[in-house]
Amino acid sequence: MSHFRLLPGLALSAAIAAAAMVLGGSGWLQTHGISALTLAIVLGLLVGNSIYPRIAAASCDGVRFSKQILLRAGVILYGLRLTLTDIGHVGIVGVLIDALVILSTFSLACLIGTRLFGLDRKTAMLIGAGSAICGAAAVMATEPVVRGRADQVTVAISTVVLFGTVAIFLYPLLYTLNVHWLLLPSGANAFGIYAGSTIHEVAQVVAAGRSVSAETANTAVITKLVRVMMLAPFLIGLSAWLARDAAKVQPELPNECATAGDAAATGAARGRLPIPWFAFGFVLVVMFNSLSLLPHRVLAIAINVDTLLLAMAMAALGLTTHLSAIRQAGLKPMMLGCILFVWLIIGGGTINRLVENWL
Repeated sequence: MSHFRLLPGLALSAAIAAAAMVLGGSGWLQTHGISALTLAIVLGLLVGNSIYPRIAAASCDGVRFSKQILLRAGVILYGLRLTLTDIGHVGIVGVLIDALVILSTFSLACLIGTRLFGLDRKTAMLIGAGSAICGAAAVMATEPVVRGRADQVTVAISTVVLFGTVAIFLYPLLYTLNVHWLLLPSGANAFGIYAGSTIHEVAQVVAAGRSVSAETANTAVITKLVRVMMLAPFLIGLSAWLARDAAKVQPELPNECATAGDAAATGAARGRLPIPWFAFGFVLVVMFNSLSLLPHRVLAIAINVDTLLLAMAMAALGLTTHLSAIRQAGLKPMMLGCILFVWLIIGGGTINRLVENWL
């Protein structure tokens, strides 16, 4: 493929991403936890369901490149937001809470999504990953592992954006009510760990934490960043699990009956483990960033570049998503997202209390 064929799609994705970043910098949107990534997919959906079909033939290669290659690059560079010292700030308590919240939420999503609501496994996993780890970014990072379709990814992102936005307004209220109830972790620091370990997006954690106090916001963000750091081992573990699961299923079924939700089906059947190498890149970038070798100005520029890459991937996702496919998905994905949201509030609060009392 000629590199020139990528230019129209890349330019379109970049234009939408740049518009989203400009709009996302406005005070009102920042206050309400609406990030540039969320705006990028919304703008992409608008263009994708209006103008894009007329220019899709000329733009599809660049859009596909944005959705696949630039996404992986964006996930790797996302590590520039984190350092290994972030773990030290929340201690073993915060790390264990994050790990238990991720494991329980994702497991619940897979169980309820497929057995109760009858969703396909890819959709359930994508919703589970977004709810368990870091919202839209986790959904996008998980997509290459489970090989989800554009409409499945968009549905999953819609759920985490919706309920994460609700959390911005709900958590400050919960903090006020908890002064009398004492059912949730109390105190600015403990509530910050609770918020950081259970709210979907980083931007939403910032918005909710600031509504309580500066101390709560700081602790919540650090806890959330540690949760984001667990994205890499999560992806590696998920890839291994899918490969082992597919190895068991594949010999028992004819080729045409193999489950489409098994991301690693073909590779596993041949004894190969499809490894999400970009996850290792993410870890290496975190380790490099922990050395503090980059000047602050260079680091800020690199983070902006990463935001642009992720926004371009989001824009490309929106461009290739048909609203009819989202409507066809129905209410079941939203119902699953709602159950996971309730679990994060109640179950996540229980995990926080148990771990704090145990340690």
